Amino acid sequence: MEETVMEELICEEAILAEEIPEVKPAAVVNKNGVKAEAAIASGGGGAASGFSGTKIFTWFMVLALLGVWSSVAVVWLELVDYDNVIGKLSAYDADGDGDFDVEDAKVLLGVKERPVSLVQREAKEESAVEEQTEPIVEEVIQTTEGTEEDEQQAPEGESPDAVGTPAKSEDATEEAFEGILAVEAGSFEAEAAVQVEETAVPLPPISDDFIPEESKQFTDRPGSQETREAGNAEDQPEDMLKYKDKKKKPKLLNTFEKTIKTEIDAAEKLRKKGKVEEAVLAFDTLVQQYPQSPRCRYGKALAEDDLAEKMRSNDMLQKALITYKEASELPNATPDLIKATLKKRAERQQFLGRMRGALATLEKLVQIFPEDVALKNDLGVAHLLIGDNKSAKRVYEEVLAIAPSNGFAKVHYGFILKSENKIAESIPFLRDGLESGDPGTDDGRFYFHLGDALQRMGDDSAYKWYERGHQRGHFASVWQRSLYNVDGLKAQPWWTPKDTGYMDLVKTLERNWRTIRDEALSVMDKTTGLFVPEEENLREKGEWGQFTLWQQGKKAGESCHSVPKTCGLLERYPEATGCKRGQIKFSVMQPGTHVWPHTGPTNCRLRMHLGLVIPKTGCKIRCTNDTRAWEEGKVLIFDDSFEHEVWQDADSYRLIFIVDVWHPELTQYQRQTLSPI
Repeated sequence: MEETVMEELICEEAILAEEIPEVKPAAVVNKNGVKAEAAIASGGGGAASGFSGTKIFTWFMVLALLGVWSSVAVVWLELVDYDNVIGKLSAYDADGDGDFDVEDAKVLLGVKERPVSLVQREAKEESAVEEQTEPIVEEVIQTTEGTEEDEQQAPEGESPDAVGTPAKSEDATEEAFEGILAVEAGSFEAEAAVQVEETAVPLPPISDDFIPEESKQFTDRPGSQETREAGNAEDQPEDMLKYKDKKKKPKLLNTFEKTIKTEIDAAEKLRKKGKVEEAVLAFDTLVQQYPQSPRCRYGKALAEDDLAEKMRSNDMLQKALITYKEASELPNATPDLIKATLKKRAERQQFLGRMRGALATLEKLVQIFPEDVALKNDLGVAHLLIGDNKSAKRVYEEVLAIAPSNGFAKVHYGFILKSENKIAESIPFLRDGLESGDPGTDDGRFYFHLGDALQRMGDDSAYKWYERGHQRGHFASVWQRSLYNVDGLKAQPWWTPKDTGYMDLVKTLERNWRTIRDEALSVMDKTTGLFVPEEENLREKGEWGQFTLWQQGKKAGESCHSVPKTCGLLERYPEATGCKRGQIKFSVMQPGTHVWPHTGPTNCRLRMHLGLVIPKTGCKIRCTNDTRAWEEGKVLIFDDSFEHEVWQDADSYRLIFIVDVWHPELTQYQRQTLSPI
């Protein structure tokens, strides 16, 4: 056999030699600077003429013989371990056909996509490896990037958007869809506006100069503390990333589910790619095949949740809530899956304004995981959202008893103390909580209330905290500290009628001020109960009463029946009567009254004060560092999102008429779509 191969090689070389024409070698300079052609010529013509024929043939023969004997040596003498070489090359078998060829190279270079069958095969292999190394995997520390399984399983990464209505402008999208929570200067009142199929449920009346609080501001979006801590790594500060590094990878698959991990991963990939309709169908199929699989049902709930967001459908979100509950109650659900599922359910219940339902879900979570401080913190927030400050206070006391340095618990506990008017006691908790830098503490309200508490104690360091809040992006400036704003609006403390463009309204008020005054005086009799005390904890001392005609762009009950002429004058001014972020009301202040420095909730309105009964001296109002006085029959206009303060040191009452109007730079669309305050 070997002799036959040699004879064939010799014959082929002979034929090749006959077909090659004589080629005169080119002149090449050798390392000594002598041309090779000249050197050959000097050595004799016979040698030169025979080089192209005989020597070429000789070299081919030598190479051929070397190749044959090398092959024999490699195979027979086992100089190379072919199995080892082929095994290593198989690692680059990108198309799964068992060898490494041109098609594999194309895949590795990104010219061609890897076949789906190979991806599935690798997923199975990964699943097998994971099952074999399970005890080790449990101890793996989660990194900031995580694995694909981390991404698909970790509920913390989910950040729901609005559901229920089409997209709206600016903060209306978040406020109108997520609900608004009114809080009056330090107490939570869970009055979330639930919007179902584009129909908003109006909030109850809110008194003047309140400090509004939305549920989304306690959670950065409705949800748990861990949800707040998650998100894209590139969008988070370095200290947050270090915090996440310490968290263990959630274990969501039980023993059986690891055998179907490839199928779960395939459905999860559809969801991650935004193919939510297909993902719902894929997970629904898995649920039918494996009805006792908590992970399959949890995946279905996540897909339904995503579909609800895409469709902006509360009905679909309700289905997701049911599926979350089912997943958490199935036997053999891992503790991590139970926790993730119930946290997600509570988050979405808050999103829909179902605060008491969310509270019940979080109470169940705390019962199952009593050592989880983060869950206790979330439970405290849930109590605050329904106005149960007493229960929230008890929860945070429990947290601080076991975790005295927990910044999240500190700021919320300080907030509660301040709502109880325990000003001095609240300061160290608010201050220490903010200084901790813990997740969930960097919130404008906590800077706001710490500064306010310090001001009330006569401590000028309040402005240091206002400045810090401004630097953190919570306040437009040290003076302008409203929390519900539209970016880009003209910001100045005092305005002239010409600046506002509402000259006709101002002239109407000033021309008819006596008519407005007389109607106000007719209802000031305390026995009628039309004037109610200010209840926003804004007074240091004194008496301050109000009688509201319009609230959030709507008439306040039957109030206009008592002052029909005044209401009739205003009917044709929608910039005032339609201002959903303002009020129209009478305000009476008795001698000896002082109103603490404070700010209104939004930069979307301007406030007009028409003087009705003004004592000659002793009554003044400061906005920023500019102090002015009222005049009977004249209108003062200021932006109450800037800090302002009031003194009434006269010997008789002061009566004014307050008319809030839309900021003149807001578009008609914004006026229609901004959520009420």
